[in-house]
Amino acid sequence: MADQDTDRGTSHDTAGQRLSTREAADRLGVKPETVYAYVSRGQLTSRREPGGRGSTFDVKQVDALARRGGRREPAASGGELAIRTSITLIDRDHCYFRGVDTSELAARYGYEEVAEWLWTGELHHGIRFTAPPDALAAARRAVQALPAHSGPMDRLRVALIAAAAADPLRFDLSETAVLDTARSLIPTLVDALPLQAPGQCDVQSLAPRLWSRLTSAPADVASLRVLDAALVLLIDHDLAASTLAVRVAASARAHPYAIVSAGFGALDGAVHGAASGLAHRMLLEVLERGSAAAVVADHLRAGRRVPGLGHRLYPGEDPRARALFRLLEDVPQARSALRAGREVITTTARHTELHANIDLALAVLTVSAGMPAEAGETIFAIARTAGWIAHALEEYAERPLRMRPSGQYTGPRPPCPLPS
Repeated sequence: MADQDTDRGTSHDTAGQRLSTREAADRLGVKPETVYAYVSRGQLTSRREPGGRGSTFDVKQVDALARRGGRREPAASGGELAIRTSITLIDRDHCYFRGVDTSELAARYGYEEVAEWLWTGELHHGIRFTAPPDALAAARRAVQALPAHSGPMDRLRVALIAAAAADPLRFDLSETAVLDTARSLIPTLVDALPLQAPGQCDVQSLAPRLWSRLTSAPADVASLRVLDAALVLLIDHDLAASTLAVRVAASARAHPYAIVSAGFGALDGAVHGAASGLAHRMLLEVLERGSAAAVVADHLRAGRRVPGLGHRLYPGEDPRARALFRLLEDVPQARSALRAGREVITTTARHTELHANIDLALAVLTVSAGMPAEAGETIFAIARTAGWIAHALEEYAERPLRMRPSGQYTGPRPPCPLPS
C-alpha cells in the first residue's frame, strides 16, 4: 500500500474524470486506507497512470459507490461492522462525547443539559424536560395495571408502549419532531414510575425525580450529584449491543418510541444493562459477610467472573467508574459500600489484573442509597435513551435499510425432500 503516502495531490486525466486516492476518500467520506479496501473487494477499480505517482479512480464509479454505501465504512478487520458516527469516541482510557471528555461534562453539567447539547450542539443552562399530560396519564395507567412484584424495568417497558400509543404523530421522523419526542419521552418514563418517597415535586430536574422513584431514602445534594453524573456518563458508549439494535431499527425507519424499545430489548441481557445488578448483589454479600475475600473466592471457585470488574474497551480503569468513585467519596452513607467495592478490586487483583467498571460504581451508589438491585439497570436505561435518540438522528440521515448483512448459510444443500 505504498500509494497511500504519495496520493496527496490531484491527478485528473485529460477528460477530468479521474480522482486521486485522497479525492476519492473525501468523496466517500472514508479514510484513504478504506479506498484500497474497496478495491480489494472489487467495489472500485484503480488505475496507475503512466509516469503517475499513485492510483486514480473513475469519478462516476466513486460517486455511484457513495450513493450505494451511504458514506459507510466497510466491514472492519475480523468481520465487524463499522458504522460512521460523530457521537462517541473511546480512546486511551477516556470517553468523549463529540470530542469533549465525558468526565468533564458530568462534573459541570446536568443530564438534561448534556442530552440537549448532544442532540442539537447547543448548551441550554438549566433546561428541564417535562412529560406531556396525556402521555404521562396513559403511561401511569399501564404501569399501575402491572402485578405488584413487577420491577422498574418492567414498568419502563410498558410505560414506553403506552406513551407511544398516546402519540398519534409518532411516525413523524423530521428532526424537530424527533427532538420534541425525546424531550417528552424521557421524563414520561421517569414520572410513570411509582414514587418511593411521596411528596416529591415533579417540576425539579430529572435526577431528583428519578431518585424518588428508586428509593425512599432522603436525597442529599451530594447523592443527587452522583446520580446526575451517572446519568451523564451513561448517555452513550459507542456502538454497544443496545445502540446497534437502535441503529438497525432506525435504519428501517422505526419511530423514536420503537427504537427505544429495541434498545430496551437488547439491554435486558445479564452481560449488558443487568450487569450492575450482579455487582449490587455481590456488594450486599460482601457487607453481610464482612469479607470481600470470601465472596471473591466463591466466584472464582464457581468459575464465575467477578461482577463490576474489567471492560473490553478499557485496558485500565473505566473512566466513568473513576469519575463516580470520586463523587461517591463526598457521600457519607456510601462509605461502607465504597470500601467494600475497593476491597473487591484489591482482592481480585491478587489473581488477575482487572479494574473497576461502571457497573461496580453504580452498585456502590444503589447499595448505599437502599435502592433495589434493578436500580442500576433503570438508571442505565433512562440515561442511554438520550444516546439512542442521538444515534437514531444520525441513522435517519442515512440511506434506509443500509444495515442488511448477508447470512452465511450452513444448512443442508438443496434440493431436499419434503419433511414427512
